[in-house]
Amino acid sequence: MIICETNRLRISHFSEKDGEFIVRLLNEPSFIAGIGDKEVRTNDDAMKYLNDGPMASYKEFGFGLYLVELKETQEPIGMCGLLKRETLEDADLGYSFLKQHWSKGYAKESAEAVLKIANCDFGLDRVIAITKVNNLRSSGLLEKLGFGFEGMIDLYDCENKLYGLYF
Repeated sequence: MIICETNRLRISHFSEKDGEFIVRLLNEPSFIAGIGDKEVRTNDDAMKYLNDGPMASYKEFGFGLYLVELKETQEPIGMCGLLKRETLEDADLGYSFLKQHWSKGYAKESAEAVLKIANCDFGLDRVIAITKVNNLRSSGLLEKLGFGFEGMIDLYDCENKLYGLYF
């Protein structure tokens, strides 16, 4: 199900056909270093990740992490979307892209589209984002998107930066 399109990107719900891509993305060294090891090594692991994560979130909240692909070629390049964690009051913006697609503006382009949907379609008036302390690229992107640094937060047994955006 397509959520939206930008000039260059198509953003859609994940489906079970995306297992191979999820295995690839979640095992990128940058994903493991910046987000964490989700221990998704096989297609079965990917199906569990998708069913328990993004697809369950679509059913419960209406939103979740979305597949981002190049509109022209339909090549999957990353994910971007909203997560609702039990331990946090607000939905948070999450994104990750294959390293070969970094520095092309895709993260910013997809995040802007997701944030518009968060406000217009889901009526959210605030979204947060969390980054590891040393993830300067992600911190820079969040600031470009209008997020403000709000402080530090302990999440998953490590200290992270917390950013907030009000609509």
